[in-house]
Amino acid sequence: MYRKDVNEASPLRILDRSIHGGLGKGNLGVVMARAGSGKTALLVQIALDDLMHDKDVLHVAVGQALDHVQSCYDALFDDLAAYTRLEEREEVRAEIFRHRVIKTFADGTFSPERLEQALALFEGSLGFHPQAILIDGFRWEGPAEETAAALRAIKSCARRLAAELWISAQTHRHVMGEHPESLAPPCEAYADLIDVALFLEPHGPHRSLRLLKDHEGAVPPDGILLLDADTMRLMAKGETGAPLRLPPSAYTLLSGGAQGSEAEFGACAEKWGLGEVNFSFAGRPLSRERGAVLLTDAELKQGDVSATYLNAQMHRPYPATPVFRRVLQSIWHQVNTAGEVFTIGVVLPDNTVKGGTGWAAELAKHWGKPVRCFDQERGGWYRWQDGAWAPEMEPVIQRTRFTGTGTRFLSESGRAAIRALFERSFGGAKP
Repeated sequence: MYRKDVNEASPLRILDRSIHGGLGKGNLGVVMARAGSGKTALLVQIALDDLMHDKDVLHVAVGQALDHVQSCYDALFDDLAAYTRLEEREEVRAEIFRHRVIKTFADGTFSPERLEQALALFEGSLGFHPQAILIDGFRWEGPAEETAAALRAIKSCARRLAAELWISAQTHRHVMGEHPESLAPPCEAYADLIDVALFLEPHGPHRSLRLLKDHEGAVPPDGILLLDADTMRLMAKGETGAPLRLPPSAYTLLSGGAQGSEAEFGACAEKWGLGEVNFSFAGRPLSRERGAVLLTDAELKQGDVSATYLNAQMHRPYPATPVFRRVLQSIWHQVNTAGEVFTIGVVLPDNTVKGGTGWAAELAKHWGKPVRCFDQERGGWYRWQDGAWAPEMEPVIQRTRFTGTGTRFLSESGRAAIRALFERSFGGAKP
């Protein structure tokens, strides 16, 4: 396949069905998603789509390291090239990356003035005039007047350059809700400045891309696409996706922050530079405060399960206390959007995993997600495969959102297994 045909795998095909057919010069598009759902990867796919069309692209990364962004581009380009069987891959890589400039503000400070300074520098030294500007990490949380003024200034800059403008926005479950059909915070207050809005959300093992706003026209009722969870590339019919090697910062641990296994998973995630989300609820003590998400009663009910069903699946009774019920409900959130599950405990003769966190393994089985358990009594990893637990020598973390959970009574062998898992998956940790 040649370069001009590669774009058919781009997630921007969702705009082909819209009334206006695209974002347009000087217009603002936002990519909305919860933390760890793939905003950066989607922006990179948007950039690759433009680069394949010989457009110059400026990628602005706020609070991110340059090597992280470059690694995302390399990994997603390699995936796209392999998927489309792109001919002359290295020549195309060199050509399109000559049209791309990455500007990072690793200290997290960004303003329209700093953007203008960077553009002036690139124009003067490189003769670079971007036709697309992507800003990842823009802070929407400040005073509304200041945020609106910043957006207007950035849009003015894009209009001057005749460039399309894309900005990411982090949403929150408790205000965005499930499957939104219109703008919500933090973008709702700036609807008059936003021309196109996309919402990215977990959809089983994949991601769905939903069109929330299309200029001033009506949103097509079928404006939803299914994307690969790691690459944000369009999924072909029947495709299941393939593991992708991205920098550690592109991965997110989903856990519960409790003592023992979950605390060790969280400590390793922080040490290796991964994101971390710990689902809990009011009144439950946490060993890990990093990435804590306190679920509301309504959110907890999403993971509700009847005692009869639970006992039937796990072949044993569980405490009928409100606290334990909430623990099980929070485990549902840990597993729901994960691509795979790792748990520490003991595999019982009935093929369940001992303890309350065994519910994570059962949910993964039920949803058809890869699930592994390190058996502390046998001293080895096991993977659920073809209806049974089979030994697995050295598993690695393959999905960008994964669950890490297990027993509170973590042994030294279990602790070593978690650390070795991160070492195999991400190499040596930063000092």
